[in-house]
Amino acid sequence: MPEDAPEEFAAAMERLRGVRLRPEVVLEEVPAPQRIAPHAVAVSAEVLQDGEELATGRFVLLYDPAGQEAWEGTFRAVTFVRAALEPDLGADPMIGQVGWTWLQECLDAAGAEYTAAGGTVTRVVSESFGSLAQRPTTVEIEVRASWTPRSDVATQLEGWAGLLCTVGGLP
Repeated sequence: MPEDAPEEFAAAMERLRGVRLRPEVVLEEVPAPQRIAPHAVAVSAEVLQDGEELATGRFVLLYDPAGQEAWEGTFRAVTFVRAALEPDLGADPMIGQVGWTWLQECLDAAGAEYTAAGGTVTRVVSESFGSLAQRPTTVEIEVRASWTPRSDVATQLEGWAGLLCTVGGLP
């Protein structure tokens, strides 16, 4: 942690580092973006079960002591989650709404209070042709979201990890 980190950000980093998640969620601290906010911390994650990767993602906590109007606060959580889905779900017109609802439910279940949430849910359908025609059709869901924490940042990470497990198919 940088020695010049403000006390509020340093405390948030300690809270994030102290979070204990399900054993299937493997976190690794990674370099954070440098130009979005004066201070940031980032983790990447994989959900693994029996050696199989079920979902991946990234959680970034931004901090600007001066605040940013669009954030409606000094902290901002910026996240990404991706997982494979069953191919028949690729045609479901409600999958975007379902993905967004999963995010909200997971944050709520963790007790994560937040405001100014926004994001996208994307389904990626890949079909192979020609010499690759034998490959099966694959479908992935991607949830990209950001929000302003209004409660302990540990609950924000816990809620996001819940989303990671949900899109990965874990109960």
